[in-house]
Amino acid sequence: MSATTHAAMPKASQPGGPAKNLAVAAALGRRRRATALGVKLACYGATGIGLVLLLSILGTLFWNGFSALSPRVFTEVTRPPGSDGGLLNPIIGSLIQAGIGTLIGTPIGLLVGTYLAEYAKASPLANAVRFVSDILLSAPSILIGLFVYQILVVPFGGFSGWAGSVALAIIVIPIVVRTTEDMLRLLPDTLREAVIGLGAPKWKMITLVCWRAAASGIVTGVLLAVARVAGETAPLLFTSLGNLNWSLSLTGPMSSLPITIYSYAGSPYQDWIALAWAGALIITLGVLGLNIAARTLLRNK
Repeated sequence: MSATTHAAMPKASQPGGPAKNLAVAAALGRRRRATALGVKLACYGATGIGLVLLLSILGTLFWNGFSALSPRVFTEVTRPPGSDGGLLNPIIGSLIQAGIGTLIGTPIGLLVGTYLAEYAKASPLANAVRFVSDILLSAPSILIGLFVYQILVVPFGGFSGWAGSVALAIIVIPIVVRTTEDMLRLLPDTLREAVIGLGAPKWKMITLVCWRAAASGIVTGVLLAVARVAGETAPLLFTSLGNLNWSLSLTGPMSSLPITIYSYAGSPYQDWIALAWAGALIITLGVLGLNIAARTLLRNK
């Protein structure tokens, strides 16, 4: 074959492979590189927009919140406008309701998650329970508030701290269920087989071995659940309602920080608006601390 014939051939072939058109391959390579660059730039742009929005929100919150913080916020109860009030009763009310809701929801979620991971597994009942749990996990919290309003507020004739605590407990349950099941499923079956092989009953294997091995992950789920309910406003509007006076009674309306922020932020009084910024900052710092603690526990695991 002559040199002229070789020069006229547009394709280069490799032994044992299909013919390759160098011009088409170069064009496809340029197209792929351009597409990859475009996607990368779009990702960078979306990330930058998200960070700018997040930093602007946090910056505004910190700027207005820290300027409104003072010892009076933590030592004085809510008062009429211009009376130098604080947020003591909303803070205590939120702690009480979130604490009771966590104490009610955590054992239920722990037992349900254990049942799904250790007993039911892939049974039809387990699938139905997981489906209901996923619905609760993604349901708007205002629907939970309306549900508790119908079963606890209307029959008993009034708003109460107990109703608010139950509403928060319902929010806690699916989070703890999902976390407990996932953490227990991560444990190797050889651990269970070793305990059963030593003659231990299954309940003892679960409580003394599996729960201890998955303790940090389960605690992480509980902390995330507390962080979730700490800022809930909608379910408390229909259950505990709020109270501008100092009250620790769970049988009547009880104050809470999210509802106080909601009420004060829309008021025309500058001192109430400043207290709303301070309350928002307190919730944000609390949720941030809980998330940091949860991530630290999970990383140590």
